[in-house]
Amino acid sequence: MKRSIIKSTGRFVPDHHVSNDDLAKILDTSDEWIRQRTGIEGRYWVKEGDDVGTSDLALEASKTALDRAGWEPADLDLIVFATMTSDVYIPGSGVILQHKLGAKNVPALDIRQQCTGFLHGLELCDAYIQSGKARKILLVGAETQSRFLELTTQNRDTAVIFADGAGAVCIEGEETDEEIGILASVFHADGNYAGVLKAGVPARKSGPIMNAEVLAKQEFFPYMDGKTVFKLAVTLLPKVALELLEKAGIQPEDLDMVVPHQANLRINEAFRDRMKIPEEKVYNNIQQYGNTTGATIPIALDELMEKGMLKSGDNVMFIGLGAGLTWGGVIYRLP
Repeated sequence: MKRSIIKSTGRFVPDHHVSNDDLAKILDTSDEWIRQRTGIEGRYWVKEGDDVGTSDLALEASKTALDRAGWEPADLDLIVFATMTSDVYIPGSGVILQHKLGAKNVPALDIRQQCTGFLHGLELCDAYIQSGKARKILLVGAETQSRFLELTTQNRDTAVIFADGAGAVCIEGEETDEEIGILASVFHADGNYAGVLKAGVPARKSGPIMNAEVLAKQEFFPYMDGKTVFKLAVTLLPKVALELLEKAGIQPEDLDMVVPHQANLRINEAFRDRMKIPEEKVYNNIQQYGNTTGATIPIALDELMEKGMLKSGDNVMFIGLGAGLTWGGVIYRLP
């Protein structure tokens, strides 16, 4: 049967490093305050004034992944781009990336599922491959969130967390009888919690979306009810993890690595404790990168591959929760 195999990975972050001490110079915060609540030690942002968009970060990660796979852009059957920070409001960044790659006429689409965007992308790519509509797919998660942050003490809960970066994977369909590739995926959503993590300009009112009222209230900056998100994450993530394991037909002890969305180190630690998973089997890198939203999981996967921490036959769980509210995951077995 057809299996969806990750052939290669790539990542890219801007070269502008922002430490917690740097933020303490402009916000009422400290390195200790940020580390205790989030686990973050630093993050990367695009430089202020630089003409750099999300597609530029994605381009670099994509070129690395394509080169490692031995693919040319023209070999692609599809480009899937997970981001909530498009270069422009319309069109999405997928077609902009397609143009920059020189992948002429290759279809490109965007996924706007925020923190679970890359996870949904894995499931979508698998569906394309299973249906026979595509064989070689480039899946990218990328963000330039620093452009959208309100750098004030009032909104420090979001200002200290979010960061910029990109990760990419090349996914290929292979005919094989082996139980490899994407084994299972499970997703849920609950719009009742749409307001606990949001950003944007409302299109519900009459008149232009960027009107005086919106500008005065600064509704275009992200808002997060951190306590509610934390409580929901530590409750819902273990439940969906058990669903995933059951669907894949494996036990928790069969997992060789868990790659959670890097929203908050404390969330990931609580998830690990509740699932009773050994610390060495849960990979975290939010300490160095912050929360890059759609890019966290592919960046982490690229690091794991680069460090040689995964081997043939390993079972890997990718899992996350974010705005929407949406949550879910994918279990993948390395060929």
